[in-house]
Amino acid sequence: MSLKKIITIIGARPQIIKAAAISRAIRASYADQLTELIVHTGQHYDENMSGVFFEELGIPSPTFNLHVGSSSHAVMTAKMMEGLESIFLSEKPDAVLVYGDTNSTLAAALAAAKLHIPLIHVEAGLRSFNKTMPEELNRIACDHMSTLLFSPTKAGMDNLRNEGFELLPVEKATINRPNVYHCGDIMYDNSLFFSKLSDEKSRVLEENQMLENEFILCTIHRDSNTDDALHLNSIFAALIQIHTETGLDIILPLHPRTKKKMDALLNAELSTKINLSKGFKLIPPTGFLDIISLEKNAKLIMTDSGGIQKEAFFFQKPCVILRDETEWIEMVENGNARLAGSTEKSIFQETMELLNTSSFNYPDIFGDGQAATFICTKIVEDLLC
Repeated sequence: MSLKKIITIIGARPQIIKAAAISRAIRASYADQLTELIVHTGQHYDENMSGVFFEELGIPSPTFNLHVGSSSHAVMTAKMMEGLESIFLSEKPDAVLVYGDTNSTLAAALAAAKLHIPLIHVEAGLRSFNKTMPEELNRIACDHMSTLLFSPTKAGMDNLRNEGFELLPVEKATINRPNVYHCGDIMYDNSLFFSKLSDEKSRVLEENQMLENEFILCTIHRDSNTDDALHLNSIFAALIQIHTETGLDIILPLHPRTKKKMDALLNAELSTKINLSKGFKLIPPTGFLDIISLEKNAKLIMTDSGGIQKEAFFFQKPCVILRDETEWIEMVENGNARLAGSTEKSIFQETMELLNTSSFNYPDIFGDGQAATFICTKIVEDLLC
């Protein structure tokens, strides 16, 4: 069999991390069958939010970078489609691989499908059932343009079945009759792989004088929280109340948009309390090894990030979800996570209830840590033979 070319599309921090697992599997077991080119759309353009991850995670440098930067959804997606179409036409890949639900994912899906290039969607089938979220629109559209769909959970498989997908594979998958697989979660692969390396290399706890189980890790980045003054002020008011009540420090790696919106939207009194409190650690965006260290050592995690929700589960930490819904409903149903939305009362209440829960169980929801190998095997068997 001749060497087949896959173009992997990344653009946001979580996709860069996810790509590490597939790239690692190709190097280890499929280098004689698959060659991978990486295209970075530049959707996240801050060096601390992307460049550091390539070096830290051992991901090959992108062959192409579109440098699209930040703009409206329509402008960003159009710029990406234009750039990706040109690359696809010149490189003639055998397949295009995308992750998750960002504008980079949608743009690549549209460009590939219209050129009749098979599309591989990792993290297929996830649904929040809230179409006001741009991510929900992206993930639904991408699934219905894909030739291979890889779902991390059984719930994702159920969602795809309910949308009309056939779950029994056929010998030759096509866009009109795609193959759908339950593969487990590649982020679980990464968390297992990089956990020991984080223990060896991360110094984020020492640098910020944080002790195991004596702090809460919080991340906020979704525009429904950062761009809404009421929501943003409610979240930080709740954080102050939680710190006051528990004595636990709050460490918050600040997404660039979050920092900008805090400066613009937080009321003066609240901002002063945060800035004067020794219990608040507002730090720059962290690398993946540092975020793993913070996750493993936190007492509790609060986040609106889908990826960090899962990582909380991987490292057996309770999680308060700063949203009204989640794609990872299994964790909520199991009691490891609570949906708190963006109101001060709900955030405080759900956090305190989790902190006062003495025992949790963490069933095998996200696979066995071999998702990337499974995905590569199916790519070779179904598309590239």
